[in-house]
Amino acid sequence: MFEFACAAEVFGLPRPEAGPDWYQFKTASLDGHPVTTQYGGRLKPQADAKALRAAGTIVIPGWKGLDVPVPRSLIEALRAAHSRGARLMSICSGAFVLAATGLLDGRRATTHWRYAARLAQKYPAITVDPGVLYVDAGQVLTSAGSAAGLDLCLHLVRRDFGSKLANQVARRLVIPPHRDGGQAQYVERPVSVHERHGLSPLLDDLQRTIDKPHSISDMAHRTNTSERTLVRRFKATTGMAPAQWLLEQRLQVARDLLEHSALPIENIAQQSGFGTAMTLRHHFRKKLGTSPTVYRRRFEAAVAS
Repeated sequence: MFEFACAAEVFGLPRPEAGPDWYQFKTASLDGHPVTTQYGGRLKPQADAKALRAAGTIVIPGWKGLDVPVPRSLIEALRAAHSRGARLMSICSGAFVLAATGLLDGRRATTHWRYAARLAQKYPAITVDPGVLYVDAGQVLTSAGSAAGLDLCLHLVRRDFGSKLANQVARRLVIPPHRDGGQAQYVERPVSVHERHGLSPLLDDLQRTIDKPHSISDMAHRTNTSERTLVRRFKATTGMAPAQWLLEQRLQVARDLLEHSALPIENIAQQSGFGTAMTLRHHFRKKLGTSPTVYRRRFEAAVAS
């Protein structure tokens, strides 16, 4: 129910500020009959599996059991939807449904950290990453458990409508528009108040000076720690190594500038800390699968329409 509600809350509510192109939301079960939830309640869907034939994005918010077979009719419906260009997105154990279709074979995917080993064992052709909140593989997307579904839903809004609208949706949900790090923050021991507060000034300063070079030795000096301790505390706090965290922050700055400014790519590369347009293009394509120019055009087209 929680994972279902995540998708319904983000995609199912009317949002006049988004304009006429906001998502059209519909619920469906395989046969159109009500679905009994794990809490004993019943959900009455609006449609049966025929609705998948026209869907642009299909969200699978969970599955009834890790070893419960996925009906052949559902597998075929999802494969057909994928073939015609629909996006398939799973939350938590819903990854087992996508895995059964074979569409995750050869791809990186995630699920709840409790289920990751079972997913990898059952479907060895999938590269299961248990440490991330979600994986965007373009047409197929997977998220970790429970609240990570919100992260993926907001990511999709950001991808479709830009960061400004995604931030507005997050604000209404009273959650951060983007959580750094991954499941590792929740699997491992909680970060102590001392560690969290100890790194906060550094993280804030790094974001303020994202256009400057920042070495691990410099960061360790500023926090009065050894480089090894700095890396350990950084991973415990953010779920990432310092270099990876900086890369994520710089990419977000670059994306915001591409969406909301007319600055040349060279200037954006400098202001986001990449230094050169070539370096920005390299990391943009490696991480997001597109170029800065194409990314900007997509949002220019969205604004024009």
